[in-house]
Amino acid sequence: MMRALDAVDHLLLGVPDLDAGIAWVEECTGVRAAIGGSHPGRRTRNALLALTNRQYLEIIAPDPAQQPQVRSGLADLDSPMLVKWAAVTADIAGVADRARVAGMETSAPRSGARHRPDGVRLEWTTLELPSTFAKGEIDPLPFFIQWSPATTHPSLDSPRGCELLALEFEHTDAESLRQAFSRIGIDATVRDAERVRLVATLKTPSGIVTL
Repeated sequence: MMRALDAVDHLLLGVPDLDAGIAWVEECTGVRAAIGGSHPGRRTRNALLALTNRQYLEIIAPDPAQQPQVRSGLADLDSPMLVKWAAVTADIAGVADRARVAGMETSAPRSGARHRPDGVRLEWTTLELPSTFAKGEIDPLPFFIQWSPATTHPSLDSPRGCELLALEFEHTDAESLRQAFSRIGIDATVRDAERVRLVATLKTPSGIVTL
């Protein structure tokens, strides 16, 4: 069993506007995220800042350069909030097998890629879990990511200065969510609450920050 904190590859902070999100994070943390690039076909773009231990924060927003077929839920967020997180793996096929044995119907692993502004291509494979516990844009269960060996992990060349100290969860059905985490090998702190939240505690140049 791995602690949620140790399982993190990256956290996704949803914002309705990327430039405003970058400014908000800089005001909170004292670190200005760097533009990462667009996700072709996903209608989103991002900016990144590094966390220690090969982890990072992804600020993700609608990409106005991609014509949406439907309105992105990110555009409707009232304020920046953690909406998702990625758990790291070096064996995504094995994760898929274990999830199915645990009774979770997963999609097939999916290849993805994007180009940074400097033209460097990043490649990865992801595995989505059922969104049983999601509420709107917020989904406490992670998706799994395996980076291509040829790709430089974003934490290695994004702006530095922040450290992830804790990742915890709040949910209206805390016990069921806790059991779901256990089935995928993650030991997570889950509290009963009236709404669904991902709660990350960061050590930053501006002090301790809770997202």
